[in-house]
Amino acid sequence: MSTFVSVMKEEKNMSFLDHLEELRWRLVKISIAILIVAVVLFYYQEWIMNNLFLSMRDPNFITFRLMCEWFGICIEEIPVSFQSTSMSGQFSYAMMMSIMGGIVLSFPFIFYQIWGFVKPGLKQNEKSVVSGLVFYVSILFFLGILFGYFIVAPLCVQFFGSYQISRDIENIFTISSYLSTILSTVFYSGLLFLLPVVSYIFTRLGVLSSSFFRKYRKHAIVGILILAALITPPDLISQVIVAIPIILLYEIGIIVSARVEKNREKEKN
Repeated sequence: MSTFVSVMKEEKNMSFLDHLEELRWRLVKISIAILIVAVVLFYYQEWIMNNLFLSMRDPNFITFRLMCEWFGICIEEIPVSFQSTSMSGQFSYAMMMSIMGGIVLSFPFIFYQIWGFVKPGLKQNEKSVVSGLVFYVSILFFLGILFGYFIVAPLCVQFFGSYQISRDIENIFTISSYLSTILSTVFYSGLLFLLPVVSYIFTRLGVLSSSFFRKYRKHAIVGILILAALITPPDLISQVIVAIPIILLYEIGIIVSARVEKNREKEKN
């Protein structure tokens, strides 16, 4: 008990410079973690490029194969080739791929460090409410990454790679454009899957409420359908495949928000 009290006093007595020092060391740890993972990914850059990214233009890519078997939507070879237009282009793209991969794979550690810096400033009852946050955030983020990689990104590659305004115009993409499209799509999908966590935080802060989410449910669904239509091929099945998980996340966000409000009422009573 005395040890706990001394720790609490120490936390309260930390100066502004002490907090900055702690933040600096946490950022150093985050940078080292990203660097280590990035170096490993850079070492295997050719395998990663061939098997994880360039394979998305192959009709035998798992997403296209399952769509053909389950929904009868089969695609042919995507008529696209790639080029690098600058001297340091391929090296820069490999670096970008490695660093982005380092951020994604290190995400649980990154969030753990950020959360470790923020958590001491919370009240005891707030800490108990958000216990296990690192685990849930990491799970949701990686589910979003998988959704982006296996669903959204391949559909983008298939649509933009096959689309031709004229038969006389070939699709020759720069590898930078191709990689940035895939990496950004996958990464933003991971962030999108954190919607229930965002709902929790904003409800906890009193900024939004479950009634707000319910009131604008129809608007959100329309927005999600429009987003799905923009990033998928112009067929109904592809749009539904992308839209349903996002709509489910919105509904989960409503449930989470309502539960926060319910717990808040119990605390008041």
